[in-house]
Amino acid sequence: MKHDFTTVLDREGHDLIAANRIPYDGEIRVDEGFSRIPMWIADMSFKAPAFITDSIKERLSFPNFGYFEKPDAYYDAIINWHASRKGVRDVKREYIGYENGVLGGVSSAVTAFTRPGEKVLVHSPTYVGFTAVLEDLGRPAVHSELVRDENGIWRMDYADMDRKIKENGIRLAIFCSPHNPSGRVWEREEILRAMEVYRENDCTVISDEIWSDIIMPGNVHIPTQSVSDDAKRRTIALYAPSKTFSLAGLVGSYHVVYDETLRMKLEGQSRSTHYNEACVLSDYALIGAFTREGAEWVDELNAVLDENLAYACRFIEENFGGVKVMRPQGTYMIFLDCADWCREHGVTSAQLRERGVKKGVIWQNGEAFFMKDSIRMNLALPHSLVVEAFDRLKKYAFV
Repeated sequence: MKHDFTTVLDREGHDLIAANRIPYDGEIRVDEGFSRIPMWIADMSFKAPAFITDSIKERLSFPNFGYFEKPDAYYDAIINWHASRKGVRDVKREYIGYENGVLGGVSSAVTAFTRPGEKVLVHSPTYVGFTAVLEDLGRPAVHSELVRDENGIWRMDYADMDRKIKENGIRLAIFCSPHNPSGRVWEREEILRAMEVYRENDCTVISDEIWSDIIMPGNVHIPTQSVSDDAKRRTIALYAPSKTFSLAGLVGSYHVVYDETLRMKLEGQSRSTHYNEACVLSDYALIGAFTREGAEWVDELNAVLDENLAYACRFIEENFGGVKVMRPQGTYMIFLDCADWCREHGVTSAQLRERGVKKGVIWQNGEAFFMKDSIRMNLALPHSLVVEAFDRLKKYAFV
């Protein structure tokens, strides 16, 4: 491979949450003699590609950082990226707007299109960021549970979605595509059926597509707005380079909204906060990322992630009998259903998680995603660390 996905970075002591924090209450500590392997929060342990840091350095070479406006290159990069990587060729500059993080965009949209106390539909297992935003804004989340088919593939329950929308008078839904934490890359017909449910109930849709570049070979991301004219009119789509290139610390997301009325309401709310402003270096990171070289890097990244995901799921199947996991079609997260294993071994999921953490495998409590006895794991790290982590889990946790 042309790019480096094998170097093991020692990320501790560099202001990085993933490496410096253990995401559990209490005093769980890593046992002496075990290094930390960060496998929880969704950022990557790979080196940032040089074409991004070079783009930032080029802007740094001009020694003035006053108030600024986005350069044409910013909009051109997004438009070209959507055309070449997502197959969408009708994105115009006026459809694009800055958001201070995808969750910032979710917050603005929820505030613009609902009133306090109104409920919002989400799919469960549910990304913790969605529930946190809704709780903070006083909009209760209504969870429509995904169901696993006979092959263990997560599916939407359209009848359940329709029923819960009607029962709760819901006017706004959050749609996660690809879905975090399940790893589903929705097929066109699945998205179309979901959008039909939303159309029939006159729901505005927030489509979080931050993971849309992290797609495993054999799968294709279908932008929600592309499935029908109605989907284009009722959907606020949110994107960012942060998951794709691990740029969360630079902060910078954007929306694509075709419908003028939706766009005016969303942007009016975003402006009213007086904090929805980018850092100039964030803009240049995106400009550097959304290039032909960036596309090449992402293709290599996805091949590396696919190898990690395949290894992990195969290892689980062969060694952790009773643990259920779907091999992700997108994202770099796996979501373990440990309920059967825990019951068979007389171990609580909290005890299982603690066993892993004590041996340096810092994984995430999946119960926060509204699924009991589950664990979420991040596999965006060098393959050698994936092997080491699962060896430790076999020896010390799943025993």
